[in-house]
Amino acid sequence: MFRTALRNVLAHKARLLMTVLAVMLGVAFVSGTLIFTDTLGNAFRNQSAKSYDDVAVAITTPAEQTDEKTPAITAATLKKIQGLNGVDTATGRVSGFAGVADPDGKLIGNGWTNTGANFFPDKNGKDSAYTFVEGKGPDAADRIALDEETAKKGEYHVGDQVRVATNGPVKEYTLSGVFTTEDGAVNAGGSLVLFETPVAQKLYLRPGEFMNVDISAASGVSADKLLADVKPLLPKDADARTGKDLADEQAKNIEDGMSSLNSMLLAFAAIALFVGIFLIANTFTMLVAQRTKELALLRAVGASRRQVKRSVLLEAAVVGVIASVVGFLLGLGLAIGLRSAMSLIGGKIPDGPLIVSPTAIAAALGVGVLITVLAAWLPARRAAKIPPVAAMNSVHATATVKSLVLRNSIGGALTALGSAVIVAGAAMGSDGRTVIAAGAFFALIGVIVLIPLLSRPVIALVRPLLKRLFGVSGKLAAQNAVRNPRRTGATASALAIGLTLVTGISVLGVTVGEAVDRMTTDNIKADYMVSMANGDSLDPSALSALEKADGVEAVSPNQYAWPEVGGTPLMASGVAPGDVSKLFAIKTVSGSVDSLGDNEFAVDQKTAKSNGWKTGDTVAVEYEDGKKEKLKVGAIYEDNEFLSPVLMSKDLLNQHSDHPYIREIWLKMDGGETAANEKTVVKALGDNPAMSVIDRQGIRDMSGGAINTALNIMYGLLAMALIIAVLGVVNTLAMSVFERQQEIGMLRAIGLDRRRVKRMIRLEAVVISLFGAVIGVVLGTFLGWAIGQTLKSSIPDYALIIPWGRIGIFLVLAALVGVLASLWPARGAAKLNMLTAIKTE
Repeated sequence: MFRTALRNVLAHKARLLMTVLAVMLGVAFVSGTLIFTDTLGNAFRNQSAKSYDDVAVAITTPAEQTDEKTPAITAATLKKIQGLNGVDTATGRVSGFAGVADPDGKLIGNGWTNTGANFFPDKNGKDSAYTFVEGKGPDAADRIALDEETAKKGEYHVGDQVRVATNGPVKEYTLSGVFTTEDGAVNAGGSLVLFETPVAQKLYLRPGEFMNVDISAASGVSADKLLADVKPLLPKDADARTGKDLADEQAKNIEDGMSSLNSMLLAFAAIALFVGIFLIANTFTMLVAQRTKELALLRAVGASRRQVKRSVLLEAAVVGVIASVVGFLLGLGLAIGLRSAMSLIGGKIPDGPLIVSPTAIAAALGVGVLITVLAAWLPARRAAKIPPVAAMNSVHATATVKSLVLRNSIGGALTALGSAVIVAGAAMGSDGRTVIAAGAFFALIGVIVLIPLLSRPVIALVRPLLKRLFGVSGKLAAQNAVRNPRRTGATASALAIGLTLVTGISVLGVTVGEAVDRMTTDNIKADYMVSMANGDSLDPSALSALEKADGVEAVSPNQYAWPEVGGTPLMASGVAPGDVSKLFAIKTVSGSVDSLGDNEFAVDQKTAKSNGWKTGDTVAVEYEDGKKEKLKVGAIYEDNEFLSPVLMSKDLLNQHSDHPYIREIWLKMDGGETAANEKTVVKALGDNPAMSVIDRQGIRDMSGGAINTALNIMYGLLAMALIIAVLGVVNTLAMSVFERQQEIGMLRAIGLDRRRVKRMIRLEAVVISLFGAVIGVVLGTFLGWAIGQTLKSSIPDYALIIPWGRIGIFLVLAALVGVLASLWPARGAAKLNMLTAIKTE
């Protein structure tokens, strides 16, 4: 029977091609994901370990420039540490944000990975953390050094003037050197600026103090002993750990991060493989039907049902092994391609070998063979049930009424159960997402089981249209599409699964995007928002500069503070009372936000209601500096997503903070949004590359753009499943044409020309593709609505939006898929010799 299985694989290799491709693509996705994430994780782990090679003990503190209460490592403490027995070197570190301008004045980097730090030379004038490839470290207040990649991007050389922005005004420095480093942020694509230590301390902390200290041990001294000696010298809240512990912790964090990426990619690979199951099952079902006589002959000469079943499963296993090996090799190429692609889009990956683990190899082979054998199990079972005598008479085993009733009953029950669970989950709000996921699984399985039953009435609706538009070809195409409902259902199911997911995320993404867009347009009147590229606080000098700029009609900071109001810690926004209502659409319930003074504050409606406050009430307030006073509720306003629950005058908050946290500055300009006005704002800010000036459309895109990016990533990851679904359509049509050779020959003999034969096959493919697409769109819209209901409470003015335009595109693409999938089968059908075809059994 094994030889028989191999012979059958070789005899039907053309018909098994699409199955091989489907399994190959799924396995390539799985193996490529595992190899890529293993390679990535290994590279980052090695880099992390290398960065701690010379660190025996690392000391960290939570010290910040804005928090003078938290002690840092003083110069005196550092000197004591350096004097301990067993200490080779002890290097003090301070760091913060520093952005470098390119030749066009734009920021090099994305803001979040732009770092500044101190250069801490030893007695030889070198800092062990940095290797200079050009020049030397900064040795004066007006000098800096840049990492090699940043210098290359900015086209800077030693001696050039470089504009550098920290959280204050832009300054020009002379470039003293260019270096390489094992710093993780730099190797991930960030930038690093080195300042002379006193300059960095003044910028990021306080003179003579350090945030962190790295200690290297003398020869023969253990890190644990050094750690024990260092701990008594440390200030409160400082943390000391061995370099090995920190390297292990970073390795674990990297592993956790890679695990999350791995899980996401493998989830999409699983979807692709699930779609492939339908193609494989369809292929083996059709092969079994086409080999009815052969299988009956085997039964007649003594083969048992078990042997026939085993023979079909062996064929599937052989196909699975071949597809898995090829898919694994393709996965290697995919992993290499992904690594190169990340470098092209700016994601810098540390150098390292390609990691091909035994897990990746076993997963590739195991998944491919297992999926193929499982998908072929039902066809194999049906093959074993064919009675020898009935098969020898070419009476194919048709589905009994009992089996069809049972199938439809199960499908109906699962669909009803899944739908009910989805509706129940939607009614539960934010706690119902897991329930919806479970309901979606049952509903999807139920619809897949029911698809053969649904195919006849749904396709019957378009039959008159096909006949009217395309004549005989259209009529025959509609009839052929429902001739074998199970086959049509299996083919359409693959497309339905892909379109369900694509439509669901589209409905959800567009609805959320529109809600966010409305939230922006309904709540903002300002023309521009200014913020730091790294999301940190703006320097007060930026606000002063904008208040004096020409053409500014209104300007107000959104200055964050966290006072206790009425005994409850609340976030407050410090604003300019006279201008805030010109910049935000503040709908007051009572009072006026324009009249906020030193003894008044405004509160949103939700907070006022929960605390029982009314306009005119006096409430006790405790500021962050510990001072207390009583303020009057001057206004109550409806919630505004861009403002905090409490509004206070910025001048009032400034009395209680030496370092105000200005997250944003909002402006309204005379003449609105114009290129000239934007240029005026940029100029007023000193052409600071680290400060972003964003117009209203840019503000809308900040959220909406992220949603569109997420949607595009989802579409890309689901593309593999849709490609496999297309292969399923090609496979079904090709094998259907082979089965119907005699029939096509007869049609040709009675006058159906080649052109109309091609059209018939094309229309059949389009009908099957659109049928699957319609099922997927309906189910996907339902799921999008349900998940949206769980987000309703967290998104103001949420309202379901069905993206008819995108759905129309999906349906057009489904029809196009049908046309493309039919090219090869239609050409083959049209080329059949009618006399040879008529003689075919």
